Amino acid sequence: MFYKLKKKYIEIITQISIKDHTFLIVLAGLVGLGSGFGAVGFKWLIFFFNNTIFIKGHDLLGITPGLHQILLPLLPMAGGLLVGPLSYLFPSEAKGHGVPEVMESVALKSGVIKPRTVGLRALASAISIGSGGSAGREGPIVQIGSAIGSTIGQILLVSGERIKILVGCGAAGGIAATFNAPIAGVLFSLEIILGDFDVRTFSPIVISSVIATATARAIEGDMPSFVVPPYELISHWEILFYIILGIFCGLVARLYVKTLYWSEDFFEDRVNIPTILKPALGGLMLGIIGIFLPQIFGNGYEAMGDALNGRMIWYTTFILIFIKILATSITLGSGGSGGIFAPSLFIGAMLGGSFGTFIHGLFPTITAPTGAYALVGMGSIVAAAAHAPMTTILILFELTNDYQIILPIMVSCIVSTFIARRLSVDSIYTLKLNRKGILINQGRDVNVMNSILVKDVMVDKVDTIPENAHFKELLEIVTRSKHFYFPVVDNRGMMTGILSFQDIRGMIFEHGLYNLIVAKELATENVVTVFPDNNLTEALEKFTTKGIEQLPVVKKENPKEVIGMLRRGDIINAYNQAVIKQSVERER
Repeated sequence: MFYKLKKKYIEIITQISIKDHTFLIVLAGLVGLGSGFGAVGFKWLIFFFNNTIFIKGHDLLGITPGLHQILLPLLPMAGGLLVGPLSYLFPSEAKGHGVPEVMESVALKSGVIKPRTVGLRALASAISIGSGGSAGREGPIVQIGSAIGSTIGQILLVSGERIKILVGCGAAGGIAATFNAPIAGVLFSLEIILGDFDVRTFSPIVISSVIATATARAIEGDMPSFVVPPYELISHWEILFYIILGIFCGLVARLYVKTLYWSEDFFEDRVNIPTILKPALGGLMLGIIGIFLPQIFGNGYEAMGDALNGRMIWYTTFILIFIKILATSITLGSGGSGGIFAPSLFIGAMLGGSFGTFIHGLFPTITAPTGAYALVGMGSIVAAAAHAPMTTILILFELTNDYQIILPIMVSCIVSTFIARRLSVDSIYTLKLNRKGILINQGRDVNVMNSILVKDVMVDKVDTIPENAHFKELLEIVTRSKHFYFPVVDNRGMMTGILSFQDIRGMIFEHGLYNLIVAKELATENVVTVFPDNNLTEALEKFTTKGIEQLPVVKKENPKEVIGMLRRGDIINAYNQAVIKQSVERER
C-alpha cells in the first residue's frame, strides 16, 4: 500500500514539477514564507530562553538580587550543559555557526540538508544565546532557512541544481527577515553561499528575500535594527581617516578569525574532559568574564546601540574589542551554538568607537562624531572577516536606513577586505571548510575538481573535418555527429583550426555555396585546447573564460594532434559522481 502511494506521489510531483522557471519561482516564494516565519520564531525562542528560563529563573528559585552577580557565571554554564548533548550527538546540525555547513552542503551534497537541522539548530542556538553565550542569531537562521529550502526541494523531488537554488533562497530569506534587509539578503546568498550571480539563480532568490522580509514585517513591524543619528561625511579629508580605520579593521578581523579557530583547537586538543561537558566549561569561563563586562553576553545589540549613539567611554569600547573576540571564541570554540555575524558587528562598533573618539578629539572641526566611526567600523569588520564587502555595505545601509554616510562605509569596507585578503585567502567561513580539506570556489569544492584529470573524463572518439572539405561534405559530417565542435585537420591529421555548429548554421540553406566554400575558410585558427594531464579546475577555467561547450584535448608534446574532446557537461557529471563517492566514504 505504501509503495503504491509513494509511486503515485512521484507521478503527481513529476507532472507538477514543470521545467520552466515558473515552478521554481513558486517554490522560492514558499521558501521565503517559511524563512520569514522561521526567523521570527527563532527570535522568539531566544527571548523565551533568555527571559523566561535563564533570567526570570532567578526569581523562581528564590535567589535574592544580591546573589545575582555572584551566580552570573552559572547562567551560560547551565546553557552549556543543555547544549552539550546536542552538539555532541548532532555536531553538523547544532554545533558552531552554521554558514560553513550550508556552504559545504551546496558544494558537496547538491544542497541536501537534513530536515531535522531546522529544529536542532534553532533549539541549540536559542539555548546558547539565551543563556548569555557570545554569539549571534544570523548564522543559525541562515542554516535554518537553508534547511527549509532544502527540505521543500527534497519533498518535491526537484533536481540537485534546483535544491541548491532553494538553499540559497532560504539563506537569503533568513538574513532578510532577521535584519529587515531584503537586498542584503539577496547579496549574502549570492556572494557567500552560492557564489553564483546567474539570472536564473538571481530571480528566485529575490522573490524569497522579499517574501521573507514582508512576512517578518507583518509580524514585527517595519523598524531598522539600530536607530542612529543622521551621520554624514563632514570633510573630504575625513575619507583618509576612514581608510586608516579600514586598515585597522582588516587587522583586527584577522585577529578575530585566528583567535576563533585557535579556541576550537584548544578545546579540541588541550581540554581533557568529556566533549559533552566542554560547552558548560566554556559557559563558565564566559560567565566569569561577564561579571566585569556584562556587555559581552548575547548578541550585544544594546551595547552596539550605545556605541552608535556615542554613549560609551573610549577605554570601555577599546577593551571590549578584545574581550568580545575572546568571549565569542570561547563560546563557539567550546562547542556552543550561534553565529559570528553579530559579534563581528559588535567588535567593529567598539573598534570604530575607540578610533572615532581619538580622531574626533584631534580634529573636531573636520570629523564626524564618534558614533559615525562606530557605524563604519561595524561594517568593515564584517566585510573583512567574511570577505564580502558588497553584502556588508548593503546590510549596513538597510540596518540604519541612513544613506548619508555610505561613502565612508564603502571605502572602509573595501580597504578592510583588501587587507584581510592579503593576510589570508580564507574568510571566517571558508577557513572552517579548508581545515576539513574542502576548498570552496563558486559553490564547488576545488579539491574534488583538482583530483580529476581531463584524460579521465574526455571522449576518445573525435569527429574531424578535412580542411579542404567542401561545405556539402562537412555538413554531412556534422549531421552524423553527436558533437557540436569539430577540429579541422590537414592531410597529416594535424589540427589547423576548429569549427562549431554555430559557425555553419547560417549557411545551411545557401545551396549555391556548397561547392565554393571549404572548411579551412570557415574554421577558427586560434583554438583553445587542454592537455590530458590538466585537472578539471584548469579545464573549467578555460570553458568559463571563452564561453564554449567543448574543447579539443591535444598531446603535450604535439599541440596539433587531437586525441579527444572534453565537454562541459562531462566535467559537471564527473564532479557530481566524485562528490557522491566522497560523501559515502565520509559517512562510513
